[in-house]
Amino acid sequence: MPEEVSLKHKIALGLIPRIGDINARKLVSHFGSVEAVFHESYRTLTKIPGIGSSLARYISDRSYLEAAEKEAEYVSKHNIKTFFYLDNDYPFRLRQCDDSPVVFFFRGKCDLDAAKILSVVGTRSATPRGKELCEKIIGDLAAGHPDLVIVSGLAYGIDISAHKAALSFNLTTVGVLGNGLKTIYPSIHRPTAEAMLKNGGLVTDFLSDALPERNNFIKRNRIIAGLSDATLVVESGIKGGALITADIAASYNRDVFAVPGRPDDQWSAGNNNLIKTNKAALAERASDIEYFLGWKSEKSKLPVQKTLFSEMTDSEKLIFDLLSKENELTIDAICRSLELPVYKLSSLLLQMEFKGLVKFYPGNIYRTT
Repeated sequence: MPEEVSLKHKIALGLIPRIGDINARKLVSHFGSVEAVFHESYRTLTKIPGIGSSLARYISDRSYLEAAEKEAEYVSKHNIKTFFYLDNDYPFRLRQCDDSPVVFFFRGKCDLDAAKILSVVGTRSATPRGKELCEKIIGDLAAGHPDLVIVSGLAYGIDISAHKAALSFNLTTVGVLGNGLKTIYPSIHRPTAEAMLKNGGLVTDFLSDALPERNNFIKRNRIIAGLSDATLVVESGIKGGALITADIAASYNRDVFAVPGRPDDQWSAGNNNLIKTNKAALAERASDIEYFLGWKSEKSKLPVQKTLFSEMTDSEKLIFDLLSKENELTIDAICRSLELPVYKLSSLLLQMEFKGLVKFYPGNIYRTT
């Protein structure tokens, strides 16, 4: 592709209404360049197989060029990386997917062509067991594969557990958003997202000011599946976004793994069905994933060590001592006992999670590890 193609036209190609990523590629292939798509007449466009008069009208309208120009100015000003499907640095795994985004945006520090990338997904209503399994598997993988990148969706439940576990074990982790980069959703996950920008990043194919909508999350699942070598479903009910991601991954000929659950556990019904119908390989532990993917472990004789207690700050020691004494407390109870503002305590607790000092449980409850 000629180097003179502007950022505005790259972004605009992905904004043409009702065209989609597959047809956008066909348009460029048909006309021979990106710019040509925006210069052809309505009459010429109607003659393209699969386009017709309705889609030709959208393409020839050109009103989306204004939005593309505005977005190009924003991403340039804020040093946001833009990946275009014809660029040499477009992630090679996504390049293999026919419906991958023609353009997407990235903030952070991460090689999206890393040697080993695993997507970890699951229900937003994760159980304590699911969160513990998620942390255990990622921790064990980190011990043998310090170069591993964990991809998930920054959502409640398993997603955020995967990101936090990756950070606590010093792995790079990438969140794929269902909204633009101006918004962190849910907002409670902002501290984690900010930590990810230092060792990982955030990916989206939505314009910067796009708000989270239900269909956006279904659409973003193709990026979660496409960026990685394989997808691990930690915990899922019989329906849910995690299963959609698993189906997409399978359609890309990527490996899919599922952690089995008890037969009567509704939050593992989706996992068990994936295994029963041969849509996913059973993964009880990290070694199962290593075996199927042929990943040679780089484990040393020493296990991954979390931060020593002596490295705690004075504020962290106060929190740790209080939780050790009371066994478990809600965040509100900790606030009252230590007379700390919620915003400051939330930040401290997050850092303590990363260090492996405390664990978060449903009901805003914290316990020491």
